[in-house]
Amino acid sequence: MNYSINFDNLLQSILESLIDGVLVMTDQHDLVYANGMARAIYAQLWRDTSDPLPREIQRVYQSLIESKAMCPTKPIVLESEVVTSKTTFRIRAQWLALEIASRPCLLLRLQDQNQSVQSLALAEAQKWGLTPRETEVWSQRRSGCSRKAIATNLYIALDTVKKHLKNIHLKQQAAEDEAEWRSSQAS
Repeated sequence: MNYSINFDNLLQSILESLIDGVLVMTDQHDLVYANGMARAIYAQLWRDTSDPLPREIQRVYQSLIESKAMCPTKPIVLESEVVTSKTTFRIRAQWLALEIASRPCLLLRLQDQNQSVQSLALAEAQKWGLTPRETEVWSQRRSGCSRKAIATNLYIALDTVKKHLKNIHLKQQAAEDEAEWRSSQAS
Protein backbone atom coordinates (compact mmCIF):
# COMPACT_ATOMS: atom_id res chain seq x y z
CA MET A 1 0.00 0.00 0.00
CA ASN A 2 1.27 3.40 -0.92
CA TYR A 3 -0.61 6.21 0.76
CA SER A 4 0.21 9.82 0.28
CA ILE A 5 -0.68 11.50 3.57
CA ASN A 6 -0.26 15.13 4.40
CA PHE A 7 0.70 14.78 8.08
CA ASP A 8 0.09 18.47 8.81
CA ASN A 9 -3.54 18.10 7.71
CA LEU A 10 -3.85 14.80 9.58
CA LEU A 11 -2.50 16.30 12.80
CA GLN A 12 -4.76 19.35 12.40
CA SER A 13 -7.80 17.08 11.96
CA ILE A 14 -6.90 15.04 15.02
CA LEU A 15 -6.36 18.10 17.21
CA GLU A 16 -9.63 19.68 16.08
CA SER A 17 -11.58 16.50 16.86
CA LEU A 18 -10.41 16.31 20.48
CA ILE A 19 -12.93 17.01 23.20
CA ASP A 20 -10.21 18.80 25.17
CA GLY A 21 -8.90 22.21 24.25
CA VAL A 22 -5.29 22.24 23.05
CA LEU A 23 -3.40 25.50 23.37
CA VAL A 24 0.29 25.86 22.47
CA MET A 25 2.04 29.07 23.45
CA THR A 26 5.59 30.32 23.71
CA ASP A 27 7.05 31.40 27.03
CA GLN A 28 6.41 35.00 25.87
CA HIS A 29 2.61 34.50 25.57
CA ASP A 30 2.70 34.18 21.78
CA LEU A 31 0.00 31.84 20.50
CA VAL A 32 1.35 29.01 18.34
CA TYR A 33 -1.82 26.91 18.06
CA ALA A 34 -5.33 26.66 19.53
CA ASN A 35 -7.96 24.15 18.47
CA GLY A 36 -11.65 25.07 18.39
CA MET A 37 -12.40 23.74 21.87
CA ALA A 38 -9.46 25.69 23.34
CA ARG A 39 -10.75 28.89 21.75
CA ALA A 40 -14.24 28.26 23.17
CA ILE A 41 -12.97 27.57 26.70
CA TYR A 42 -10.52 30.46 26.51
CA ALA A 43 -13.39 32.81 25.62
CA GLN A 44 -15.38 31.60 28.64
CA LEU A 45 -12.44 32.24 30.98
CA TRP A 46 -11.23 35.54 29.53
CA ARG A 47 -13.11 38.28 31.34
CA ASP A 48 -10.49 41.02 31.64
CA THR A 49 -9.33 42.07 28.18
CA SER A 50 -6.40 44.02 29.65
CA ASP A 51 -4.68 40.72 30.56
CA PRO A 52 -2.99 38.83 27.72
CA LEU A 53 -4.29 35.56 29.22
CA PRO A 54 -7.22 34.63 31.43
CA ARG A 55 -6.06 34.84 35.06
CA GLU A 56 -6.63 31.14 35.67
CA ILE A 57 -4.49 30.12 32.70
CA GLN A 58 -1.92 32.79 33.55
CA ARG A 59 -1.41 31.29 37.05
CA VAL A 60 -0.76 27.79 35.71
CA TYR A 61 1.37 29.21 32.91
CA GLN A 62 3.50 31.27 35.35
CA SER A 63 3.88 28.34 37.77
CA LEU A 64 5.15 26.14 34.96
CA ILE A 65 7.69 28.77 33.91
CA GLU A 66 8.87 29.09 37.52
CA SER A 67 9.08 25.30 37.91
CA LYS A 68 11.43 25.10 34.92
CA ALA A 69 13.90 27.32 36.76
CA MET A 70 13.74 25.06 39.83
CA CYS A 71 13.75 21.70 38.00
CA PRO A 72 15.10 22.27 34.47
CA THR A 73 15.60 18.58 33.61
CA LYS A 74 12.43 17.05 35.09
CA PRO A 75 9.24 16.77 33.05
CA ILE A 76 6.55 18.56 35.02
CA VAL A 77 2.79 18.63 34.48
CA LEU A 78 0.85 21.18 36.49
CA GLU A 79 -2.90 20.98 36.99
CA SER A 80 -5.50 23.41 38.19
CA GLU A 81 -9.27 23.56 38.30
CA VAL A 82 -11.43 26.60 37.71
CA VAL A 83 -15.01 26.48 38.96
CA THR A 84 -17.51 28.76 37.26
CA SER A 85 -21.24 29.02 37.71
CA LYS A 86 -21.81 26.76 34.70
CA THR A 87 -18.99 24.22 34.79
CA THR A 88 -15.57 23.24 36.09
CA PHE A 89 -12.54 23.56 33.85
CA ARG A 90 -9.37 21.54 34.33
CA ILE A 91 -6.15 23.11 33.07
CA ARG A 92 -3.02 20.99 32.54
CA ALA A 93 0.27 22.57 31.50
CA GLN A 94 3.61 21.11 30.47
CA TRP A 95 6.62 22.02 28.37
CA LEU A 96 6.53 21.01 24.73
CA ALA A 97 9.58 20.75 22.50
CA LEU A 98 8.78 21.94 18.97
CA GLU A 99 11.35 22.04 16.23
CA ILE A 100 9.44 24.75 14.37
CA ALA A 101 9.45 27.19 17.30
CA SER A 102 12.46 29.33 18.14
CA ARG A 103 11.21 29.84 21.73
CA PRO A 104 10.26 27.28 24.37
CA CYS A 105 6.59 26.28 24.14
CA LEU A 106 3.99 25.31 26.67
CA LEU A 107 1.20 22.84 26.01
CA LEU A 108 -1.99 23.76 27.82
CA ARG A 109 -4.81 21.25 27.81
CA LEU A 110 -8.18 22.70 28.75
CA GLN A 111 -10.99 20.38 29.71
CA ASP A 112 -14.62 21.25 30.34
CA GLN A 113 -15.61 18.73 33.00
CA ASN A 114 -19.33 18.93 32.11
CA GLN A 115 -18.54 18.19 28.48
CA SER A 116 -16.40 15.21 29.50
CA VAL A 117 -19.15 13.81 31.72
CA GLN A 118 -21.72 14.24 28.94
CA SER A 119 -19.47 12.46 26.44
CA LEU A 120 -18.97 9.59 28.87
CA ALA A 121 -22.73 9.36 29.48
CA LEU A 122 -23.42 9.25 25.73
CA ALA A 123 -20.80 6.54 25.20
CA GLU A 124 -22.29 4.47 28.02
CA ALA A 125 -25.81 4.98 26.63
CA GLN A 126 -24.70 3.66 23.27
CA LYS A 127 -22.81 0.75 24.84
CA TRP A 128 -25.81 -0.28 26.93
CA GLY A 129 -28.42 0.30 24.23
CA LEU A 130 -30.39 2.97 26.09
CA THR A 131 -33.45 4.61 24.59
CA PRO A 132 -33.29 8.37 23.86
CA ARG A 133 -35.24 9.17 27.05
CA GLU A 134 -33.06 6.84 29.16
CA THR A 135 -30.05 8.61 27.67
CA GLU A 136 -31.43 11.98 28.81
CA VAL A 137 -32.02 10.61 32.30
CA TRP A 138 -28.56 9.01 32.42
CA SER A 139 -26.85 12.20 31.22
CA GLN A 140 -28.52 14.14 34.01
CA ARG A 141 -27.63 11.48 36.58
CA ARG A 142 -24.01 11.40 35.38
CA SER A 143 -23.90 15.17 35.82
CA GLY A 144 -24.73 14.72 39.49
CA CYS A 145 -28.43 15.54 39.42
CA SER A 146 -30.67 13.98 42.05
CA ARG A 147 -33.71 11.98 41.00
CA LYS A 148 -35.92 14.88 41.99
CA ALA A 149 -33.82 17.34 39.92
CA ILE A 150 -33.96 15.00 36.92
CA ALA A 151 -37.75 14.84 37.20
CA THR A 152 -37.95 18.63 37.36
CA ASN A 153 -35.47 19.19 34.51
CA LEU A 154 -37.13 16.69 32.18
CA TYR A 155 -40.73 17.48 33.21
CA ILE A 156 -41.47 13.90 34.24
CA ALA A 157 -42.71 12.27 37.43
CA LEU A 158 -40.25 11.11 40.07
CA ASP A 159 -41.57 7.53 39.69
CA THR A 160 -40.80 7.73 35.96
CA VAL A 161 -37.21 8.75 36.75
CA LYS A 162 -36.91 5.81 39.15
CA LYS A 163 -38.28 3.44 36.48
CA HIS A 164 -35.81 4.76 33.88
CA LEU A 165 -32.88 4.43 36.30
CA LYS A 166 -33.90 0.87 37.14
CA ASN A 167 -34.06 0.00 33.41
CA ILE A 168 -30.68 1.69 32.85
CA HIS A 169 -29.06 -0.35 35.62
CA LEU A 170 -30.59 -3.56 34.23
CA LYS A 171 -29.22 -2.77 30.77
CA GLN A 172 -25.83 -1.87 32.26
CA GLN A 173 -25.70 -5.16 34.14
CA ALA A 174 -26.78 -7.11 31.04
CA ALA A 175 -24.03 -5.45 28.97
CA GLU A 176 -21.43 -6.23 31.66
CA ASP A 177 -22.63 -9.85 31.90
CA GLU A 178 -22.44 -10.18 28.10
CA ALA A 179 -18.90 -8.77 28.05
CA GLU A 180 -17.84 -11.11 30.85
CA TRP A 181 -19.37 -14.09 29.05
CA ARG A 182 -17.57 -13.18 25.79
CA SER A 183 -14.33 -12.80 27.68
CA SER A 184 -14.70 -16.25 29.26
CA GLN A 185 -15.51 -17.77 25.84
CA ALA A 186 -12.37 -16.25 24.29
CA SER A 187 -10.05 -17.83 26.85
